[in-house]
Amino acid sequence: MTTPSRVVAFNHCAIPPWIIASDHFNLEPRPLEISGVRRSNRDLFEKLDQQADPEARGHIFHDYLDVKFALHQWSEYSGKARSSIRNSYLRFLNGWQVDSNNVEGAVLKSWVESRFGVIPTFHRGILRRIEEEEDNRFARDRMKGSARTNAIYSQLDLVYEYCQYEYNRRFPTKKTLTLYRGTNDPEEHPLIERRSQRENCIRLNNLVSFTSDREKAWEFGSSVWQATCAISKIVFSSDLLPSSLLSGENEYLLIGGDYWVKELLY
Repeated sequence: MTTPSRVVAFNHCAIPPWIIASDHFNLEPRPLEISGVRRSNRDLFEKLDQQADPEARGHIFHDYLDVKFALHQWSEYSGKARSSIRNSYLRFLNGWQVDSNNVEGAVLKSWVESRFGVIPTFHRGILRRIEEEEDNRFARDRMKGSARTNAIYSQLDLVYEYCQYEYNRRFPTKKTLTLYRGTNDPEEHPLIERRSQRENCIRLNNLVSFTSDREKAWEFGSSVWQATCAISKIVFSSDLLPSSLLSGENEYLLIGGDYWVKELLY
């Protein structure tokens, strides 16, 4: 087991950041929970328990956030207040699908660092945690994006907990998924350990996209990796909400760290 260096000393989970980011975590997953989120929103999860239809649960979840964060009241405000309420968690999830290096991507990566303790390593360039242009750009994008919406970190906390609730309910005995990731620059990812010519442990950014569709992965890169991923590291997947709320298909957002990947041949 390797010990990732890109973690902070604290997070909002009961499991230390270095364990979450390790390659061992995907092989022997453990449940993750953001402290206090389910307890303070127990009414939501009790209501979800009463609904058998997954699509109906998606609407219940969205309606709950709509009311809790007054997302439906944006038309009653003006200026920055209007845009901050209008730009809900959906804006950030859709923004990530368009470009993970935009302001929405910066906020999502910063949220992962805050909640799980895994530090971002790339945003429009390699982040070195010193006063370089790439790091300054990340800080600016993060602040600009956070100012755009109402309590976005709290909204994303609920997105993650809802995701874990759904997966535990749909697949109660399953702990991992086989997912795929297309990339154009496999050599730029830090190599942690080599098992064979096509099977390596590599270090990914603190938030990364995968897909469940092997063929679709080839649309996103000249190389495709296959990985065994812990379900508890899934932040969100596009099948959890009705298509009327969110665009995209077969995409999974996962907490990054060290992953064993197998390079596939087309």
